Amino acid sequence: MSGRGNDAPKRRAVSARELALNVLTQVEQEGAYSNLLLNKELQKAALEKGDAGLATELVYGTISRLNTLDYFLDRFVKKGTTKLQPWVRALLRLSLYQIMYLDRIPDHAVVSEAVKLAKKRGHQGISGMVNGVLRNILRQKEELVIPENLPPAEAISLRHSHPKWLVERWIEQYGVEAAEAICKANNEPPAVSIRVNTTMISREAMLEEMNNGGFDAVPSKLSPYGIIVKSGGNMAHTDWYRDGMISIQDESSMLVAEVVDPAPGMRVLDCCAAPGGKTAHMGEIMKDDGSIIANDLHSHKQKLIAEQAERLGLDSIKTVTGNALDLAKAFEPATFDRVLLDAPCSGLGVIRRKPDLKWAKTPDDIGEIASLQRELLQSVSTLVRPGGVLVYSTCTIETRENEGAVKAFLAENPNFEVASDETDGINRTVKHALPRGGGVQILPQHFHSDGFYIVRLRRLS
Repeated sequence: MSGRGNDAPKRRAVSARELALNVLTQVEQEGAYSNLLLNKELQKAALEKGDAGLATELVYGTISRLNTLDYFLDRFVKKGTTKLQPWVRALLRLSLYQIMYLDRIPDHAVVSEAVKLAKKRGHQGISGMVNGVLRNILRQKEELVIPENLPPAEAISLRHSHPKWLVERWIEQYGVEAAEAICKANNEPPAVSIRVNTTMISREAMLEEMNNGGFDAVPSKLSPYGIIVKSGGNMAHTDWYRDGMISIQDESSMLVAEVVDPAPGMRVLDCCAAPGGKTAHMGEIMKDDGSIIANDLHSHKQKLIAEQAERLGLDSIKTVTGNALDLAKAFEPATFDRVLLDAPCSGLGVIRRKPDLKWAKTPDDIGEIASLQRELLQSVSTLVRPGGVLVYSTCTIETRENEGAVKAFLAENPNFEVASDETDGINRTVKHALPRGGGVQILPQHFHSDGFYIVRLRRLS
């Protein structure tokens, strides 16, 4: 007997392009987060490393370049892309993305694979249409250029694939040249950066270990705790990570704890702490001597913070769950040496990591979140002791959420001022970033890191 009847049915193998097509379709139809869905599908499919890389490139690249792809596709699709079924639209987008932005893939292979997928998912008419559109595009490939006579906002929007309303805001806030640099930087892959747990090992010793271990690693120019990993593998899978010697964190984000500048023995409150990177960094700076209350709205995120603290060997961190607006009722007023409000925000500084964001956000979202930020600032400020420091930070580059929020707060609270004892983090950063509202505004192009705003406020009385 062969025993074939007892075999479990094999899962049908999925190609890189088919996986990308499935993810892109679900992202559009169901509003799924591309990073979460892609990771789930990659784990399920167990593709070879090269194919997994291609699928990842196709998903993020297609989402990043969405309006530019549609701008050109609408020239070749008779009734326009909006009339197509979502999966057909996604297939044409990811195919055009390869033609326009991936030189290493031959055009004939792009068309062949697209037709194959169209036949598998649809009927002959659809595969014929896909074949005709893509071949027509190839015949006129040299005409896939953005017109030169467009107004600045429209030209930048199409050249670097961002919503026009967002480009217009950034032109107003930062000027044409900076707005274009922001959009360009948002389409570049993010750097892999780690933070060294200096309670266990120095940055120099960690660098030596990594380079001896076959990693291409260099010190961060932005943070004295940071290392940029140019190649070598997934840092979360290393013994260094497991043993608590390193954490994965963006360089801009590393500056926040440094600006808080907590000293051993202090009592610190982190109001919106998940997933716990800044909390843990403060614990490391304090040499795990003192008390840090790490609050988050969601209990499952509270668990993430606790797991981080345990992995890093930090006993000074205590996690609590609740709305940050209620912290002023939960604790005695004026009892914390340091309060960090890493506020909920529009996230417009991390588009490079989350390309879906730029298409999902609206101007109304910014107004709503800015209102909440001001409410939070007002509420948690009562917990800072006289002489203590409140640090306000966001991962956005939106003026209204950053210096706008701080200006409004200071106008209503004369017992607070911008702290004059600027930390090394602000002094070092402001040379290449923008001084704004007494703090520092980091744009994505300044250091090839996330867009961030950080300001340090002192309570006088």
